[in-house]
Amino acid sequence: MDIDKIISELSFKAVRSSGAGGQNVNKVSSKVVLTFNLNTSQALSEEEKLLLQTNIAARLTSENILVLNCDEDRSQLKNKDIVIKRFLEIIKKGLYVPKVRKATKVPKAVIKKRIKDKKNISDLKQSRRKPNVD
Repeated sequence: MDIDKIISELSFKAVRSSGAGGQNVNKVSSKVVLTFNLNTSQALSEEEKLLLQTNIAARLTSENILVLNCDEDRSQLKNKDIVIKRFLEIIKKGLYVPKVRKATKVPKAVIKKRIKDKKNISDLKQSRRKPNVD
């Protein structure tokens, strides 16, 4: 995965931000909308694309396009930086493959200790019984 190549494939659109902001909100397009087409990406291999399709399927549209918005700041450049960082986090988490768990045997010392403890408890309970008088 080449980060610079992926960032070059992103497309940005500046939109008027919603919400409070007074007169400034009607004039300035500070909200940034990032779109990334997973199918046409040259920076990702086919295996990486399949991995992303399964891991971030909830965030993708039906055409496998990832759309992210950011209108946290009043500056368009800051919003663009924020949305790029979010995008890279999503991609890194989507490409993460957990290690396969290897089944291990129970050590012999652990088995011996468990049996010894069982015997000690058994002996303790035996000593609490009434003596058998016949």
